[in-house]
Amino acid sequence: MPLLVDKHRPRSLEALHYHEGLSSRLKSLANSGDFPHLLIYGPSGAGKKTRIVATLKELYGPGAEKIRIDARVFQTTTNRKIEFNIVASNYHLEITPSDVGSYDRVVIQNLLKETAQTQQVDLAAKQRFKVVVINEAEYLTRDAQAALRRTMEKYSPNLRLILVANSTANIIPPIKSRTLLVRVAAPTKDEIVKILKYTADLEKLEFKEKLAARIADESGRNLRRALLIFEAVYSQNEIIKDDTPIPPPDFEALISQIADEILAEHTPLRIMQVRVKLYDLLTHCIPATTILKLLTFRLVERIDDALKPDVIKWSAFYEHRIHIGSKHIFHLEAFVAKFMRILESYLMGIDV
Repeated sequence: MPLLVDKHRPRSLEALHYHEGLSSRLKSLANSGDFPHLLIYGPSGAGKKTRIVATLKELYGPGAEKIRIDARVFQTTTNRKIEFNIVASNYHLEITPSDVGSYDRVVIQNLLKETAQTQQVDLAAKQRFKVVVINEAEYLTRDAQAALRRTMEKYSPNLRLILVANSTANIIPPIKSRTLLVRVAAPTKDEIVKILKYTADLEKLEFKEKLAARIADESGRNLRRALLIFEAVYSQNEIIKDDTPIPPPDFEALISQIADEILAEHTPLRIMQVRVKLYDLLTHCIPATTILKLLTFRLVERIDDALKPDVIKWSAFYEHRIHIGSKHIFHLEAFVAKFMRILESYLMGIDV
């Protein structure tokens, strides 16, 4: 049974309930006959992917929703083979090159070149070009971004790129100058409440305005998170009231437990115990950066102000290591060990 966030996901630009001006501009671009490269950015849960899927449908019709997953193997200059999954339809590809770390340039070069040199399969298609959607564009290495820039220049007649990012800070200026920047802002709390009411009406659920407002506050203006919390509240409680408790997601509860254990004991044995829980989070597809961010917040809340700048500095350091490395558990465990050392040294009055 699908989650509400997927079950009621809007399939067209007209069906989107907020940022109507942005939806109309995307619709105009799709029908203009001169569709540009796009860089769509904004916070998580703002609706970037939903708008992209709706724009693809506007460009190509319902066929853009008929997707499949293709497994591809790329070979590096050192003859190393990289396995890579691609979400594709007859009209577009969706890739996440950052999944292969520092080898993202190989994927960009080979896949985009191959796509640009392939003719459109559907001769009756509205557009003659194909679209490649690149997720997590801000995590692309500089080499991959340079390769992307050359591809945009060389193959633009047959190819359009839609880059998706949370922030444009790490994207090189030549790519920004070759794309139309589209910012998708997070929905306001009132807009989230409105969407929760719409969802409740579709599901024939009893709607509580104050509870919805509390969910909107708890979500941090992340619509995906708000819908997941909303579904969790209604599935776990037979009677819904304005003051019904809002349960934290399971992974957040586990991260809070990890923080408790780290603060309680600073030993190698405790690091090994924490490592098992971190592995559990990673195997359940919780991103390493999300784990590190939430763990840092939970720890910083409960330490002296004098330690906070140092802990945040090392958290940022290991977040960078996560992006450029491949074994995420190493960097999460290293942060835990570093935090324990900082805290133990502070308690003993030793400068680190």
